[in-house]
Amino acid sequence: MITIRMSQENGKFAENKDIAKRLREEVLLPALKEEKSVTFDFQDVSGVTQSFIHALVSDAIRQYGEIAFDNIFFKNANPDIQEIITIVYNYMQEALN
Repeated sequence: MITIRMSQENGKFAENKDIAKRLREEVLLPALKEEKSVTFDFQDVSGVTQSFIHALVSDAIRQYGEIAFDNIFFKNANPDIQEIITIVYNYMQEALN
């Protein structure tokens, strides 16, 4: 399992889509290709934008479907971050159907 500490990547607020894209391309997609799990740890992160989460996981879900849903995890996400993750996940599940 790979764990990414989001505060080290983004600071207190995750909004930079270029960082999300880099994490997706360099870490998430290669891990999913090998069916490895990736955990995004949001300890010390106070918030994210919906566009950040979308840039982080949407292409991975599009490419890997259930493998992505089964192998992407979020840890220490506060309720606001959890809500945004849920919105993006619901949107992607609808898009795949």
